[in-house]
Amino acid sequence: MATEKPLPFIYQFAAGAVAGVSEILVMYPLDVVKTRVQLQSGTGLGEEGYNGMVDCFRKIIKNEGASRLYRGINAPILMEAPKRATKFAANDEWGKFYRTAFGIPTMNQSLSILTGASAGATESFVVVPFELVKIRLQDKAQAHKYNGMIDCVRKIIAQEGLLTMYQGLESTLWRHILWNAGYFGCIFQVRELIPKAQTKKGQITNDIISGTVGGTVGTILNTPMDVVKSRIQNSPKIAGLVRKYNWAWPALGTVMKEEGFGALYKGFLPKVLRLGPGGGILLVVFTGVMDFFRTMRGDA
Repeated sequence: MATEKPLPFIYQFAAGAVAGVSEILVMYPLDVVKTRVQLQSGTGLGEEGYNGMVDCFRKIIKNEGASRLYRGINAPILMEAPKRATKFAANDEWGKFYRTAFGIPTMNQSLSILTGASAGATESFVVVPFELVKIRLQDKAQAHKYNGMIDCVRKIIAQEGLLTMYQGLESTLWRHILWNAGYFGCIFQVRELIPKAQTKKGQITNDIISGTVGGTVGTILNTPMDVVKSRIQNSPKIAGLVRKYNWAWPALGTVMKEEGFGALYKGFLPKVLRLGPGGGILLVVFTGVMDFFRTMRGDA
């Protein structure tokens, strides 16, 4: 992401890991709320249903305790390091590949979108098992089945098979391709449009602005796929029964038909509040850690 001399892959990986863990520690409760709202199907909510983000927060704290907002965080913590590290490192590596392949010396808007989409696809293969476990632990209806992350993994494999750990891979690919294309594409464009920073503080401000815009646009693009991904991964495999939600595009059609187009944006508010500012946090921390590594190596 930085314009300075690229650092070796291991430094990009480490900086991405630090950025990802920083973001998840700050924003995780919003992810729990987002998942709970997305898993609500149908139109009749009842007393146990959630009428939006604030109501979901209130009912979780009232009925289950504030600690429930961090239920299942072990899986995301373990996932965030390789996930975010892969995101930024793959984005840089794909950028080098495409610049060489197309004979273009510097990045442009189109290459940024293509590079981001490729990085998102790469990232998807890392995150699917962690996402599956996280969804199962966050869901109120299923969480009682599992005594933590390890028990969840053990029971899923024993009861549903090892390949179930990659259930929802296709929808996850679409989710990450769309988000990363929007995120990195917008970062490039916003950086081109706003005045160049003259100070370190100005650079941080620019990163917050561009990262937040990128995170917001990425969230607008990928929320429908996130909704169906949550439902696909939360559908246990039961012998003899066909799951209602299986493949991404048919699942989109099912949700729209039964619940209306607006249902494809369930959980959008907590998601955008997390990934908008969260995108800014990611970029600021990643850039800061990379600058630290350059200073440490004497490259600054």
